[in-house]
Amino acid sequence: MRTQKRALISVSDKSGVIEFASGLSKLGFEIISTGGTKKTLEEAGLSVIAISDITGFPEIMDGRLKTLHPNIFGGLLGMRSNETHMEQLQKQGIGLIDIVAVNLYPFKETISKPNVAWEEAVENIDIGGPSMIRAAAKNYQDVAVVVNPSDYPVILQELEKNQQVSLELKKQLAAKVFRHTAAYDAYISQYWNEQLGEVFPEDLTVTYEKVQDLRYGENPHQKASFYRKGLLKQGLAQAKQLHGKELSYNNIQDTNAAWEMVKEYGEQPVVVAVKHMNPCGIGIGNDLFEAYTRAYEADPISIFGGIVATNQVIDEGTAEKLSEIFLEVVIAPGFTEKAIELLTKKKNIRLLQLADEKRKSGLQKVVSVSGGLLIQDEDEKELADEDIKVVTKRAPSADELEQLKFAWKVVKHVKSNAIVLAKDSQTVGIGAGQMNRVGAAKIAIEQAGEKSTGAVMGSDAFFPMPDTVEEAAKAGITAIIQPGGSIKDADSIAEADKHDIAMVFTGIRHFKH
Repeated sequence: MRTQKRALISVSDKSGVIEFASGLSKLGFEIISTGGTKKTLEEAGLSVIAISDITGFPEIMDGRLKTLHPNIFGGLLGMRSNETHMEQLQKQGIGLIDIVAVNLYPFKETISKPNVAWEEAVENIDIGGPSMIRAAAKNYQDVAVVVNPSDYPVILQELEKNQQVSLELKKQLAAKVFRHTAAYDAYISQYWNEQLGEVFPEDLTVTYEKVQDLRYGENPHQKASFYRKGLLKQGLAQAKQLHGKELSYNNIQDTNAAWEMVKEYGEQPVVVAVKHMNPCGIGIGNDLFEAYTRAYEADPISIFGGIVATNQVIDEGTAEKLSEIFLEVVIAPGFTEKAIELLTKKKNIRLLQLADEKRKSGLQKVVSVSGGLLIQDEDEKELADEDIKVVTKRAPSADELEQLKFAWKVVKHVKSNAIVLAKDSQTVGIGAGQMNRVGAAKIAIEQAGEKSTGAVMGSDAFFPMPDTVEEAAKAGITAIIQPGGSIKDADSIAEADKHDIAMVFTGIRHFKH
């Protein structure tokens, strides 16, 4: 049996591999390699043993079969402290392998390409690579295995200092292997599920990549980190921070809520102000400045210390208005140079840039519960004109109908039970997260004050009693939009007719818990 230390190196990511192999070679390691890696190392002047020289078998089937051989896996799995293992390896003439540096076929990168063919994706499913690194990781006490080029220098440092890799580092590297192969398999599983239309498979494996550690979670005594879904190239996790201190857990939650609301409005200039994941003011306008003015005036108290999101590039005039109050985060598709100059004078405001994106269909919402997950389709249901059914004697005017549609888009994003009052393309009152609907209505009406006169009302679910309509009538509300479907719909309709309130049913419910 060979006594010289050996390293097996076979990587698709060639970053740092020449320096790593060169360092090992100087430390007396023999280098075993395959295909493209072997060629790269030899071109750099390194002496390399071909994998086929170890296996005594040529690479065949376009490289599909090259490392799956007892001469490789025996060298990886043989436990040095097990006399039987060592006797069997010696009898079979199998040499030990001490270091494995392998990263896998670029499956994730392959399926991320537009219109990738199924055949190309499948061909980039690595078989030998995962098998080798899992074998090496299983035998971590004897084999150092590395899948990330950033770990090459650490291994070399330990070898140069102590002539061996410490057991603690080997354990850490082995743990990385199992995280790496788990993520790799999750991408493959996800791709096959998508190709076959498996929306809710019997076993669900997903993988996320860390964006950053957070200072703390919802409260200072809770630890937290922020992750992005690996294959999803949209959403808040793709935002670029241009200015300000690190985002907090609550910043991320609130900003995500604001951005999801912004996407309801297409290219129409809109500004959304959010506090504690509920909108405190939304305004639309002919331009950004008008939209922001309406969002601000909707609730100038609650917007303080809140999150502002828009689907427009922030200009100088709007930036000047934004800078008049304290805001935690402003997120937009972009900022003019003058806007950046103005807003960055405020040290603590976070400025995020995220390309304007259309709502993508087929996404799922994942919520953790004790010991499990709840998964459902995102609430992507949009209101079509044919969904709107006039149920009262009076139909809404054209202006009322426009405001009702606006209120409906807002109430979809307010915690249930939810009531939204709207007027002149802005929210004037929002009642969120109440235990009963009339309670939510009273909060919205109280917030609106005099602005409730001539406003319209949106409700995320039906009225179980006519009491909400009674409160609307007292406040001077002229039109209502709600799903309908209560066994007491007739009572609410009669109450609306009594006060000449126009009411429409949508047949769509928008609970948000």
